Amino acid sequence: MRTPVKVAVTGATGFLGSHLTERLIDEHCRVNILARDPNKARRFEGRVAEIIYGDITDEQALAQLVAGCDTVVHLVSNFRTVGGSPESYFATNVHGTERLLRVAEDCGVGRFVHCSTIGVHGHVEHTPAVEESPYNPGDLYQETKMQAELICQRVTGASEMEIVIVRPTSQYGPGDLRMLKMFKLLRRGRFVLIGRCAENFHAVYIDDLVEGFWKVMTVDGISGEIFLIGGPGYVPLQRYIEIAAEAVNAPPPRIRLPYSPVFLTAWLCELLCKPFGVEPPLHRRRVKFFKNNRAFSIDKARNRLGYQAQVDLKEGMRRTVDWYRQQGWI
Repeated sequence: MRTPVKVAVTGATGFLGSHLTERLIDEHCRVNILARDPNKARRFEGRVAEIIYGDITDEQALAQLVAGCDTVVHLVSNFRTVGGSPESYFATNVHGTERLLRVAEDCGVGRFVHCSTIGVHGHVEHTPAVEESPYNPGDLYQETKMQAELICQRVTGASEMEIVIVRPTSQYGPGDLRMLKMFKLLRRGRFVLIGRCAENFHAVYIDDLVEGFWKVMTVDGISGEIFLIGGPGYVPLQRYIEIAAEAVNAPPPRIRLPYSPVFLTAWLCELLCKPFGVEPPLHRRRVKFFKNNRAFSIDKARNRLGYQAQVDLKEGMRRTVDWYRQQGWI
């Protein structure tokens, strides 16, 4: 086992990044974090070695971030927004990764852990998918994350720096705001099903995901490898939604709309809103949530890393809803 001593983290103020940074602090690692928003970074003041305020496009900030670090964990990415330009995806997800790899190598970093996404597989035809399953990105975000992976793979063979890629399944837990709307709609009886909801969905509770990253940072002999990190299992989307409803003591939703007309409506919403830089009320990616088949095998992580997901979906949903209630949001 390798022992990280000083770790640089990009995306440290995000959902996954903040939880991982807390774990690194608990493990007595010295941590440098890259942050753009001082308000979000304030929780780590005096608790990490250094907070570098800057952007993934700023090479000088990156050099300051990774100086003296033996490990880099690259979490930052440009997620999907309709108002975002295509260039912004490439600037962050592709060129930002390329730049950070170069700086890390120049600074003598020992291991570079790159956070990718199961989205590089798009809709999975044959489940459960494995690390070697084909790329099938379905939008520009997924396309640019795939390109970032390919850059990491090219550098692996030409560098002494160890590079490992992680593809998390859908992450959730206390601190995550993306699922809040779903829980609110379920509690109010306003959640609408779209299509058959027969496709699989694979989630991972945040504590399990953080443990997976810690394993990737510490296990020897895994340079050049890719790992899918997910929860104990996957379920049909219908069951996933039913478990979420149970967590907020609500009945399962009964209203169901056909998929194709809703998807067309989402496409029209995006078309009309994009010229004005306005986030549309309905996205195609939100509709695809009901259609994409997402089921993955975590056998490689189990066998190579000793990874064991501990929190099943019911317990994870309960903990997440408890946290929302503590915040007064449900």
